[in-house]
Amino acid sequence: MSNVDIHSLKSVREASIALGEDFVAPKEGVDTELRARRDRRGLSALTSSPLVRKIITFNLLGLMILVAGLLYLNTSRDSLAFQRAASLLTEVELIADVFEAQVPAGTPVNLATADGVNAPKTLAELDLRGQSDVFVFDPSAVLVAQSLGAERGNSAALGNPADGGTFITDMLAGAWRGIARVIGGAPAGADTVSSQDLVRQLLGQTLAGQTVVVPAIDASGQTFFTVATPILQNGAVIGAIGMASAAGEIDQLVKSERENLLQMFLIAIFVSVGLSFVLASAIANPLSDLAAAAEIGRDKSSSKRAPSRVRIPDLTARPDEIGRLSGALRGMVGALYDRIEANEQFAADVAHEIKNPLASLRSAVGTMRVAKRDDQRERLLEVIEHDVQRLDRLVSDISNASRLDSELVKETEEPFDLLNMLSNLSDYLGQSASDKGVELVSDLPPGPIMIDGLEGRLAQVFVNLITNAVSFCEEGDAIRVWVRRRDNRVLIVVEDTGPGIPDQALSKVFKRFYSERPEQQFGNNSGLGLAISKQIVEAHGGVIWAENIRPTDADVTSDPLGARFVVGLPI
Repeated sequence: MSNVDIHSLKSVREASIALGEDFVAPKEGVDTELRARRDRRGLSALTSSPLVRKIITFNLLGLMILVAGLLYLNTSRDSLAFQRAASLLTEVELIADVFEAQVPAGTPVNLATADGVNAPKTLAELDLRGQSDVFVFDPSAVLVAQSLGAERGNSAALGNPADGGTFITDMLAGAWRGIARVIGGAPAGADTVSSQDLVRQLLGQTLAGQTVVVPAIDASGQTFFTVATPILQNGAVIGAIGMASAAGEIDQLVKSERENLLQMFLIAIFVSVGLSFVLASAIANPLSDLAAAAEIGRDKSSSKRAPSRVRIPDLTARPDEIGRLSGALRGMVGALYDRIEANEQFAADVAHEIKNPLASLRSAVGTMRVAKRDDQRERLLEVIEHDVQRLDRLVSDISNASRLDSELVKETEEPFDLLNMLSNLSDYLGQSASDKGVELVSDLPPGPIMIDGLEGRLAQVFVNLITNAVSFCEEGDAIRVWVRRRDNRVLIVVEDTGPGIPDQALSKVFKRFYSERPEQQFGNNSGLGLAISKQIVEAHGGVIWAENIRPTDADVTSDPLGARFVVGLPI
């Protein structure tokens, strides 16, 4: 046995598979039909797509809930009402301050008789704007002066609330009032009362020294405010200023705010629908293309036309789930076509391999008819028996190879001790090697090496490698099985001192039905053992390769000292 440095192994290059790289579509083929289907779909297919309808519906539903919530909560009305009440209060206090500034200190004042302060003249000289009504009362609640907003008629007036709405706001306001009446959340209004009478209702508290602000609703359901504040002289109440805002001021402002909100709502609807179509086209159209490509493949498979390759659209540049789906489908279709081609090639190889023994059998049977001597018939019977055994072995190996993929998927991987398995195999196969005069040597490291896999299938690999080495060795040769750890992998090497492997056969030994054997061993092997071993190893995420053992790596033309098979498995 040679003492060649086993560690000088050749590097292994693992082939990378580019998904979909082999899909070259013809000019008039799947791509043309796919484009035709896409052109026929157009906008009508986009609007009729259930996915598009769902996207638009959900986007609009969220927008409508938001707008309805804003209108229902009516935050703008509350804010406007607060601001209007605050402005009325400030305005009435300023008017009271004007009166108090005219009151002489230490002199009794009578607003009713104009002693000290002329209330009508003072009120008339004030530049009052808006349509609010202002009233001046003496301590006996007698009206001494007033300024009515309807009589002033200045340009600052807000106008008639009935003329401030639009069809949309009036309809919306009517709808809200109707809903409020149904659920009982809003009053229907009271009898018509003059603004002076409403202010008089506040005088009891105002003449007692308090400033009062009270909101109210008239018979038509419009909101207004009444405010009253005292006029003081040295801390004593000498009168009161009352103010009533124009009915519907707040309602008209709220209508205006609602109109603006509805305008924004309509704009948002158009923007949302447009963006929904853009989003839907970015989702639905690629999915439709993927589905159409799959349907084209299904239709071609079920038709009698000559099938052409299905080309899945390449959307892998998209950094989203659709890009991942496109890549996965392209890889799946590529793997499917590779599997179909492999099956077709396997079927062709099987037919070729079966024809050889069948031709030999046909020839032997035909010769039997004309053979005259017994020794000739005996020789032909031996040929027939050999060919029948060869066919039986070939059919069994073909059956095992065809079931291997499905069985590898069904079986469950479990952890096991690799060294214990190799030790048992060496003990079991050592006897058959010894009977042939071949020495089987095991070089296993101490301690267990645990790997996850199918122990029975991997055992089949090493049985094939060892028995293959025994079949090529002659009496006096040796076989060595050794194991070494390499980072996250383990190397299992089976090497022998046999004749080695012809250089032209190094790249073919793992192909199905390939066999490079001496003439006396013809027909004893199907040529599937190494192909099955490669399939099992790769199913476990490993690699396997073959090489010759030479005296020196520098002289590749020297005669080999034996053959070496290396299996690398992940730990």
